[in-house]
Amino acid sequence: MSKIMLIEDDQTMAGLLTILLGIEGFDVFAFKGGEDILPVIRSEHPEVILLDVNLKNLGGRITSGFDLLPLIRQDEELCQICVIISSGMNYQDESKAAGADGFIMKPYMPDTLLKLIKSKLN
Repeated sequence: MSKIMLIEDDQTMAGLLTILLGIEGFDVFAFKGGEDILPVIRSEHPEVILLDVNLKNLGGRITSGFDLLPLIRQDEELCQICVIISSGMNYQDESKAAGADGFIMKPYMPDTLLKLIKSKLN
């Protein structure tokens, strides 16, 4: 069973994604904030991170998925994790330039997200 970590400040969206991905057989961890995120990623060992661009409610120095992605890519324990950026704005090019493995624009259909995740796991 593959583990997916959700880094999403909208708790309703995180809840819906947790249910959807759980139904599909994924082990899901939704980061809710309140602590330094890099140690949490290390302890959870996700294969895929679904990373929202807007992280305004998580607090701390990380206010954007684009703040967090370079920290993941520079960390030798985390750099190989597949990171998919999600946003309601089209950040396809910025996501690729920042080192993301994929981008999905909100709102998206559940099947589109599942196909993207599964393509990255194969």
